[in-house]
Amino acid sequence: MAAYFKALSAIYERYFPKRKKKSGTKVKEQTNRSKRPRSNPRINTTPAKMALKTKTGIAAITVTVVAFLFVLISFCTPYWLVNDGKIKDPKFIRIGLWEVCFNNFEDFRHQYDYRFTGCWWVFEEEYYIIFDFLLPNFFIATQFFYTLCMTLVLIGAFFTWMYCFCSRDHDKYLLLLLSNGANLTLGGIFGLIAVCIFGANGDNRDWMPHWQNNDLSWSFGFACVGSLLLLPAGALFLVEARRARYRRLRGSQPPSQYSMDVRKETTAHHTDI
Repeated sequence: MAAYFKALSAIYERYFPKRKKKSGTKVKEQTNRSKRPRSNPRINTTPAKMALKTKTGIAAITVTVVAFLFVLISFCTPYWLVNDGKIKDPKFIRIGLWEVCFNNFEDFRHQYDYRFTGCWWVFEEEYYIIFDFLLPNFFIATQFFYTLCMTLVLIGAFFTWMYCFCSRDHDKYLLLLLSNGANLTLGGIFGLIAVCIFGANGDNRDWMPHWQNNDLSWSFGFACVGSLLLLPAGALFLVEARRARYRRLRGSQPPSQYSMDVRKETTAHHTDI
């Protein structure tokens, strides 16, 4: 019997060995590790970055910024129509949307014995006696349409700034792209209407004196370039909106059942050679 119990104990020790006691240092290390605070995997510790943009989005931002500068400069500078300087003592010097410069200019109808010299705001109170000459209908229409263009460009600049920091996953991302594209396109149309009206009537013989020596100047050219650039800027934002819409539709669709059936058929007919 004694030999039988010894054999059983040997078999038990062989298959169920006793665990060794851990040293005190290892126990302390484990207790220290257990005391350390666990990091929450849900918390994102990476710094926030500017939302990444596609090549189309970057091109739209660039064209919008350039168009904004051209439109702003042309809106504020008084060089839409200037005298070429080929005549001595010209009565008219230059004019913009909001400022006009004369040199010893008087009413051509000679109803008032008053001479205008220097650069003044076009709505200056002293100009009331020549308002019908200074502000014809085509010039008022040019001011009106180009002011609409400038207003829409300012709104578009704000939308573009928002787009630079807006994520593609935002709920209003698609609406922002559509709004900015339509806004810039409409601004370009208004700007083109303004420059067409002024280009057709600005240097005619019925407006400023010495009309044969008056030329359309660089402010008018800036207005043409800025208005034309607004159209591709708006189109690029609309293209980006279309792509963003397709990306969302692809992400929302479940995987195709047809592809799963094809995979099952190919695996079923496969044989090991």
